[in-house]
Amino acid sequence: MHILGISAYYHDSAACLIRDGHIVAAAQEERFTRKKQDAGFPIHAVRYCLAEAGIRSGDTLDAVAFYDKPVLKFGRILETYMDTAPKGLKSFMMAVPIWMRQKLWMPMEIEEKFENLGIKVAEDIYFPEHHQSHAASAFFPSPFQRAAILTLDGVGEWATSTIGFGQDNHIDMLKEIRFPHSLGLLYSAFTYFTGFKVNSGEYKLMGLAPYGKPIYRKRILDNLLDLREDGSFRLNLEYFGYLDGLQMTNDRFADLFEGPARKPESEISQREMDLAASIQVVTEEIVLKMANAAHKLTGSENVCLAGGVALNCVSNGRLLREGPFKEVWIQPASGDAGGALGAAMMVWYNVKKNPRRVDGRQDAMQGAYLGPSFSEDETRAFLDAKGYAYEFIPDPHSRARRIAELIAEEKVIGCLQGRMEFGPRALGNRSIIGDARSPKMQSIMNLKIKYRESFRPFAPSCLEERVQDFFELDRPSPYMLLVAQVQPSRCTGREEAETLPMRERINQVRSDIPAITHVDYSARVQSVNPDTNPAYYAIIKEFEKLTGYGIIINTSFNVRGEPIVCTPEDAYRCFMRTEMDCLVLDSFILHKGNQPVWHENAKWQQDYVLD
Repeated sequence: MHILGISAYYHDSAACLIRDGHIVAAAQEERFTRKKQDAGFPIHAVRYCLAEAGIRSGDTLDAVAFYDKPVLKFGRILETYMDTAPKGLKSFMMAVPIWMRQKLWMPMEIEEKFENLGIKVAEDIYFPEHHQSHAASAFFPSPFQRAAILTLDGVGEWATSTIGFGQDNHIDMLKEIRFPHSLGLLYSAFTYFTGFKVNSGEYKLMGLAPYGKPIYRKRILDNLLDLREDGSFRLNLEYFGYLDGLQMTNDRFADLFEGPARKPESEISQREMDLAASIQVVTEEIVLKMANAAHKLTGSENVCLAGGVALNCVSNGRLLREGPFKEVWIQPASGDAGGALGAAMMVWYNVKKNPRRVDGRQDAMQGAYLGPSFSEDETRAFLDAKGYAYEFIPDPHSRARRIAELIAEEKVIGCLQGRMEFGPRALGNRSIIGDARSPKMQSIMNLKIKYRESFRPFAPSCLEERVQDFFELDRPSPYMLLVAQVQPSRCTGREEAETLPMRERINQVRSDIPAITHVDYSARVQSVNPDTNPAYYAIIKEFEKLTGYGIIINTSFNVRGEPIVCTPEDAYRCFMRTEMDCLVLDSFILHKGNQPVWHENAKWQQDYVLD
């Protein structure tokens, strides 16, 4: 039985195909269209998933599932406008056309798309609720037979946070917080106010938080929300603009925090750092309270998380350390893209009542390596057609050794190998990698490779068996969704750090792995397992043999403003647009100095390169 899940028309559109409950393929539309957070119908992702499953024109899909209920969501938009009219007229008039033209006709739109592909759909289209899709994406691929489920995001139809319970092949939704009271929207309000882009800049806010102090925590709790012991809360809507305007915050919010919102790209002040620290602490407190409530409701020792807020890996790390659960599992594609996976899983298990088998150890996400891969012949044909010089190393061991040597020489390497990752994290197959021991590597990668803010930290990829050698973490973290402290024995300069200004703190050597040690001596850890990703594991293992360090830097293979690369052509373009030294395309290694002169168009430089 083939079931296709789809998410679309908000941000991060995606498709996922499962066969008899097994995930065959999943990918985000942005990776194919090269449009960041593409919200359009994921036709390219759908085509990829069908091809990966061997489904061709004339074949039949057993079922299609869409990740939310458009009619219910439109009802919320109408009701919100009626409650705020006439203030919200402008935002309402901006939203209505696409709803009337497209979103309200989702069943017909899906049918038309598949008809054009020549694919038949055996059953009616299923529409689980948004947070049901999140819950299904969290629980069904998890290694647990039973677990509490927390979903937290901006808003679905009406729900913004839910507590659920999963057991075997069934999920029950137990409690919810409803719009307009939303933890995701609260965090996004601060994202906007500190000068970052909503729905993409939340990572920046989280990365900025350690530079500040949570001096506004009490002000937030006293003025912006009424927080209860069970984690439920109500926002004071007098401070927010998202109900009746086109901005997240209003003048009262600005008065509360001593001035207007920071203008994007302007200098970051201490106020923004302290605001980031304050909302981060408040978010963690809310998540912990919700987790305690979920534990009391379900009695489970396990919890699964999904929704955009579940990508807050600092909060996840604190939940693991201080929360009531023994085990925590987080969906690596926790945002709306993962809703496509959850919708398909919801049909397979909750609707079709198929049995579910777990072993308590291994999840069903296959390392999140669920996207396209490229054969040796395809890559060679591309390189030869373009006249790009390369070194061909077909032997996996020799190739891993060569890449490790380049990393040890402090080369910055773009790495495309195997299947592309599903979700926002690059996990070794679409990554830029480098030497974590290098004091200058963070600055080089931020300013010369990624073209992004210099304060943003980089994550480590660490051999799974070496995690505790480097971090205060007693378990694997394969999806880079947990933050842990660097082992104190490796750290230096703690007292000095408190007295340094921000720009000097960025470049301070804080440990013997300085390139991945954030200013609060933490890191967002990815553990690498030889069974899940043997090629990436081999590179780090060879690096360990050379240097004694089973750890390297890993950041996503893209520049600011662009999606993570998908194809060898995407990878080469990004490689030549930046100051990367080498490019790995599976068995092929390319060196920058051997390549033809790259001619870049002025528009790309204007759009993506920082001054």
